[in-house]
Amino acid sequence: MHARSPMFVPALALALTAALAATAHAGAPAAPAAPPATAKGPVTDVYHGVSVVDDYRWLEDWNDAKVKAWSEAQNQFARAKLDALPGRDAIRERVTAIMSAKTIRYRALSVAGGKVFALKSEPPKQQPFLVVMDAARKTHLPDPTTERVVLDPGALDAKGTTAIDWFVPSPDGTKIAVSMSSGGSESGDVHVFDASTGKDLNETVPRVNGGTAGGSLAWAPDGKRFYYTRYPRGTERPEADMAFYLQVYSHMLGTPTENDTYEIGKDFPRIAEIQLASDTKDGRVLATVQKGDGGEFAVYVRSPKGAWQAVADFPDRIVQAALGPKNGLFVISRKDAPLGKVQHLTITPGKAVDLSKAKELVAQGKETIVSDFWDQNVMVATPTRLYLTFQLGGPSELRVFEHGGKALPTPPQPPVAATGHVTPADGDRVLFETTSYITPPAWSLYDPKSGKVEPTALAVKPPVDFDDSEVVREFATSKDGTKIPVNIVRRKGIALDGTHPVLITGYGGYAISMTPGFSAPDRVLVEQGFVLAEANIRGGAEYGDAWHDQGRLTHKQNVFDDFAAAVRHMTERGYTKPERTVIIGGSNGGLLMGATFTQNPTICRAAVSFVGMYDMLRSELSANGEFNVPEFGTVKDLAQFKALHAYSPYHHVVDGTKYPDVLFLTGANDPRVDPAESRKMTARMQAASPASLTLLRTSASSGHGIGTALGEKIEETVDVDSFIFAELGLTYRPVTPAK
Repeated sequence: MHARSPMFVPALALALTAALAATAHAGAPAAPAAPPATAKGPVTDVYHGVSVVDDYRWLEDWNDAKVKAWSEAQNQFARAKLDALPGRDAIRERVTAIMSAKTIRYRALSVAGGKVFALKSEPPKQQPFLVVMDAARKTHLPDPTTERVVLDPGALDAKGTTAIDWFVPSPDGTKIAVSMSSGGSESGDVHVFDASTGKDLNETVPRVNGGTAGGSLAWAPDGKRFYYTRYPRGTERPEADMAFYLQVYSHMLGTPTENDTYEIGKDFPRIAEIQLASDTKDGRVLATVQKGDGGEFAVYVRSPKGAWQAVADFPDRIVQAALGPKNGLFVISRKDAPLGKVQHLTITPGKAVDLSKAKELVAQGKETIVSDFWDQNVMVATPTRLYLTFQLGGPSELRVFEHGGKALPTPPQPPVAATGHVTPADGDRVLFETTSYITPPAWSLYDPKSGKVEPTALAVKPPVDFDDSEVVREFATSKDGTKIPVNIVRRKGIALDGTHPVLITGYGGYAISMTPGFSAPDRVLVEQGFVLAEANIRGGAEYGDAWHDQGRLTHKQNVFDDFAAAVRHMTERGYTKPERTVIIGGSNGGLLMGATFTQNPTICRAAVSFVGMYDMLRSELSANGEFNVPEFGTVKDLAQFKALHAYSPYHHVVDGTKYPDVLFLTGANDPRVDPAESRKMTARMQAASPASLTLLRTSASSGHGIGTALGEKIEETVDVDSFIFAELGLTYRPVTPAK
């Protein structure tokens, strides 16, 4: 299970909204009452001879009682506005019914000792919980009738704010290491539990996971020791360094953590992020190190005798690695192959690795071979097979190869879907999950001997369906002529007459591809006449390295141009018009929202922006902001400063401009994007555009969206839905759920 993705990524960010309607009523919302007054305290910074005035620097200090009082006043203002919106009770009823329905979903499957472990979501439980089940002997399919609960965070925390970050079972499946954190902080300690009884074995290792560099763990073959990532503790480093300098240690069960052994990492960059994996037969350990969130990786392998060996450094463009048999290592390389190629290396302990002698197994083709630092299972090596995930411009597909590189028949998979989370099962068999915008997630078992894909019982059975809907992929044309995929969910047979309300999202960063994802609450949008759209803009990896590079550092403006083109495409194609369009995004997608409406004030009626980045000149000063420098750049570099200053939303709010109405949402415990970004952007918007409605909703019990309790998710969704509903002047039509 991957520990962290660099920023909040919506699974079709549309999933965060529901219960909107399609029948318009006359007029726009009444003119808003004035928001709380915000004092100005100008501070001038000089960057490369350019003076930049910041009127709201004082809002950055969360320890200042005045800042907390201001935030609470903004919350009260937002509550007064949101609670008074028409149709809110009906929206709440529908949203709650869907999100609280006992819809079971299994995530993060892991197979060990003939048992299948998974995180199980089962509303109305507030958090996913850890379960284990047997695999049927004859079919090898996971058998949920044998399911047992190993750990339920709800039993530890009645408020529902404690969450499982990730888990790793021991090779024999008798024990399981679990990272847990609370309040959306992502600051996780690891606990070890007996997999049969759920008993806490009193093995607690502190500061393994965090919201900056994530965290990881890998077991030794005997299950008596594990390797783990470790943040500084106690007085090892100054307070300013405690979220940096991740290193690898090993822990022997039954011994104090103070006696844990240092393994590797002292020479890694300050902003190193580390993912661990182990060969549970021969004891090798693989450490993949990313330098911040910019997509540069180094690879190290630990021999069974304990010596660490460098395989690849950051400039070598090895972007993924997987341990193979007989000291083998499979790697995805992007050196002279922007779409990726697969190579094989034999690692001889004590002998330097010569990458020039790597054997090419899968040459670069027309489609991108997926690499994902946070999901190591995009490339899986079983005893005789190699499983790779291919990115098809948004949708993805699982393909199978022999270890020598020979392509085998592609397993059957649905079109315009996402396939992933490949999990070794037994022998060469693997479990994998598929989903689409209108098809719920389902796990299947693939057996390469028979070539058959067998559905498992681990399929989501949602309270709604999309039988009357379809997905179409169209292409918008960006400012520089680049064709941008736009994935559109619509009711079958709709007329392209410009009357439909549209909700559109995008992301565009960190080489993260926006893949199809199912969201039950979206059914309410569709049944009320909404058209949903998601754009595969540059900055992601839908088309390989070039697609990412054209949307990062000094090329970031392409991301905003792409999204603006996608929004306009929906009008040009006859789906909608600007006054019936809402844009929505989170984190890096929140930056996208801010840049879009500051650069194009008339492009939409309203915007919803979650945990976003807005002051791009100071974002790098936060702990996680430093990890983002490889993706966005730094003000210390002249060219990068010019690019950052040219699009930074906070610095491009113009007094007297009528902007779209905006709902900003943030979490007080966010470890990835400082909530001060939302505070400052709200203050600037309210001062510059009093004719527009700008609201700021700050949750005291959440962070960046990871580990948020179900109840808080429902409250957030109701607020977002009510806001958009009123903004578009739509009347909700109650729907009688099908029996």
